[in-house]
Amino acid sequence: MVDLSRRRLFARKTQQDNSLRLPWIAKPTQFTDDCTRCGKCVEACETKIIIKSDGGFPAVNFSIDECTFCYQCANVCPEPLFLAETEQPWQAKASITDSCLAKQNVECRSCGDMCDPMAIRFKLELGKVAQPNLDLDECNGCGACVSVCPTSSINVSNITA
Repeated sequence: MVDLSRRRLFARKTQQDNSLRLPWIAKPTQFTDDCTRCGKCVEACETKIIIKSDGGFPAVNFSIDECTFCYQCANVCPEPLFLAETEQPWQAKASITDSCLAKQNVECRSCGDMCDPMAIRFKLELGKVAQPNLDLDECNGCGACVSVCPTSSINVSNITA
């Protein structure tokens, strides 16, 4: 069995870093000014997706796992950086690129199997491989679909208005 995480170490970086700021950040544009980089959110994350990113600032890395919206990152933060838990965590949504196996006519439904809100469904067509349909209204940006994608064809990023 090939350890893909080790193999990716030697691969060229083919896509831009789309790491997200943490959920419920009140003022994303001021985050780097207000965050002390204490690392408490990194330690508290139950799925370990919060990592120290550029400059030591925390960011979400969905290639590790998904966000369960547990709010622990906000609970342990000593700074007033976060919105209330009742607010929407972020404006992040998934997108599927053309390197998706199903879009290359290879049967794969890994992302749909992991999507709890059922935002990714597969459209069946006679004589063809089922194609993914992403319902952005249903997508909560949890990232469960990202780490299971064998071709890294799914990105979660903030939606711009």
